Amino acid sequence: MGGVISADDPKWIELFAGLSESQFTPLVALVRRRGGDVQCGRPWRLPLDDRVLPVATYRRTNLTLRQVAPLFGVSKSAADRVLDRLAPLPAMWPARRPRKDTVHIVDGTLVPTRDRSVAASSKNYRYPANLQVVIDANSRPVVAIGMPLPGSRNDCRAFTESGVDRVCRGAPAIADGGYQGTGLLIPHRKRRGQTHLSPRQEAENADHRRARARVEHALSRLKNWKILRDCRLKDHGVHHALPGIARLHNLALTE
Repeated sequence: MGGVISADDPKWIELFAGLSESQFTPLVALVRRRGGDVQCGRPWRLPLDDRVLPVATYRRTNLTLRQVAPLFGVSKSAADRVLDRLAPLPAMWPARRPRKDTVHIVDGTLVPTRDRSVAASSKNYRYPANLQVVIDANSRPVVAIGMPLPGSRNDCRAFTESGVDRVCRGAPAIADGGYQGTGLLIPHRKRRGQTHLSPRQEAENADHRRARARVEHALSRLKNWKILRDCRLKDHGVHHALPGIARLHNLALTE
């Protein structure tokens, strides 16, 4: 039985992967360079680009594999094999050294998940994971994503425990007031006995808010991949999915 969807038709790429054809082509090339097209075991029924597209579709739509598989004309077990083999390959790796003019912006978001080993009850969702994200303030791609932590963990602790603090060393980094004591650039706050901020502090806080809005936009775009709205993955599945989604997000920013 043939599939309904194929990467040969660019409209399916944009609809199910959120990428244009010119953005999807480098993704396939990256997977090939990392060994995604190396034959091992049973021959693949689908060509490489039609194996990369189901991975992006799975993350973009949050459909189950039983729903994704018929779209590409394969069985559920074949789709599961494709996901196990190819899903880790497009993962984004953090840059080792920031450029001299780099400014980072840090923020956290909650990802609802059904795996309670990486989640805890919070005021927003029943069992979310706290996800720390670092972006480049100038070009706005995601630079690093931390290890998922329980959603009850505050951002101040999550910043260091997730590992993203290492990425921010050597470059200035902006964050909101929840990161007090981390060494990041946070807004001015009224001190004890101070009734109001000075006009200069108010102006600097306004500039700070405008810059920090960029990471809020990035978090919103990341959640266009709906697997981050209700993640059904178990064990380390959440952590493995996040760098791949960051890669897709960064590709979507390219012209």
